[in-house]
Amino acid sequence: MDAARARKLADRIQQIVAEMLERRIKDPRLGFVTITDTRVTNDLSDATVFYTVFGSEAERKDTAAALESAKGIIRSEVGKQTGLRHTPTLAFTHDPLPDSARHLDDLLAEAKARDEEIAKRAEGAEYAGDADPYKRDEEVEEDVPGQVGRAVT
Repeated sequence: MDAARARKLADRIQQIVAEMLERRIKDPRLGFVTITDTRVTNDLSDATVFYTVFGSEAERKDTAAALESAKGIIRSEVGKQTGLRHTPTLAFTHDPLPDSARHLDDLLAEAKARDEEIAKRAEGAEYAGDADPYKRDEEVEEDVPGQVGRAVT
């Protein structure tokens, strides 16, 4: 089949699942869930729905159980609204990307705080030796053919 058609179907499934979770699925185990992405195989037989849950690990497990139990209802609604002869099977997968991004943000904030602390410590600091530790020749003879930057003694 065609990848563009699979992408369009994935987008439509994502919309349908999000609407179902918002309006029709009334499972108390369902936490604050967000559908982040949906991928459909090129043969349109399988769809993977990625989601995130705001909350604890226990809330994440409860949401996974609620999604699993509502899978049949959601799949039948996907079949009705897409009009496909064969409705793709649905698999719900927790999306770790937002958690990883949050962890990276935390690490970057920590690095910034450490940099600021080091900059504060360095404010009144003086060099241990000369400010410029490199030896420089004061006068350099110029325009002598065959010699480049030779010091005058």
